[in-house]
Amino acid sequence: MEPEILYSRNEQNGAVWAEIALNRPDKGNALTLRMLEQLSYLLAEVESDRRLRAVVLRGRGRFFCTGGDIEAWGALSPEEMGQHWILHGIAVFDRLARLPQPVIAVIGGHALGGGLELALAADLRIALGSAKLGSPEVTLGMIAGWMGVRRLAETIGVARARHLTLLGAPISAAQALDWGLVTALAEDPADLERQLAQWLERLCANGPSAMALTKGILAGMHQDLRHHHAAAVAQAAASEECAEGVRAFREKRPPVFGPPPESRR
Repeated sequence: MEPEILYSRNEQNGAVWAEIALNRPDKGNALTLRMLEQLSYLLAEVESDRRLRAVVLRGRGRFFCTGGDIEAWGALSPEEMGQHWILHGIAVFDRLARLPQPVIAVIGGHALGGGLELALAADLRIALGSAKLGSPEVTLGMIAGWMGVRRLAETIGVARARHLTLLGAPISAAQALDWGLVTALAEDPADLERQLAQWLERLCANGPSAMALTKGILAGMHQDLRHHHAAAVAQAAASEECAEGVRAFREKRPPVFGPPPESRR
C-alpha cells in the first residue's frame, strides 16, 4: 500500500527542491489525522534540510484536496475535535507557513474546505483553469477550522473572504486569479508544469536567507514591524549572500548563492 503522502527531493542544475504530494486520490486527497501527522514529520525534515531552496505541494489525481475527511472528524466529540483535530491541524499548517523555503501550492484540481486552507498556508499558488476553490464548511454546519478564515482575509480582503465563507459556494480559478487567491493560471497540465518549472528556476536562483527573512517580515504583517524589519535588513546586508549579490551586479553576472548558514535557518 502506497503512503498517503509522498515526499521526494529533486535536483536541477545544482539546486535542490522538495515535493510533497497528497496521495489519496480515491478520496479526493481528503486529510486524515494520520496524514496530518505524516505531513508534520515531513515538514520537520524539510526544515532541517539546508540544501532545499523551495517546496512544491500538490495532490495526486483529480483534486488538490477536498478538505478534512468527514469520516475522520464527524464522530469526534467537541473536546476531541478541538484538541486533536483543530489544534493539531493548525500547528501543522503553521509549520508549513513558517518554513524558511518558499512553498508553491500547485492546484491541479479542486481545493475545497481544509484543502483551500492548506493551499493558503503556501506562499505561492498556481491553479489549473478548470479548478474550483471554495470554503463550503457552512453548508455542513461547520466552519473553517485551520485558520483559513484569517488567511483568506489576509490574502483577498475581508469582503471577499465573507463571500467565500458565508455563501459556501466555490469560485472558478479565473475568479480566484482576479481576486488574488492564486497568482497564475494554467491552460492544461503541461502548461501547469511549465510555469511551475519557471517559478522553481527563479526561486532556486534567489538568495535562500533573503527569502527566509522576507517570509518572516510578511508573516508578521499585522505587528509593529519597524524594529523587526530594520533587524532583518541589517542581517541581510551583513550576509555573504548580499555581498555576492552586490559583487555579481557590479561584475554583470548572475549571482551564485550557497546554502544558508545554520544560524540563519
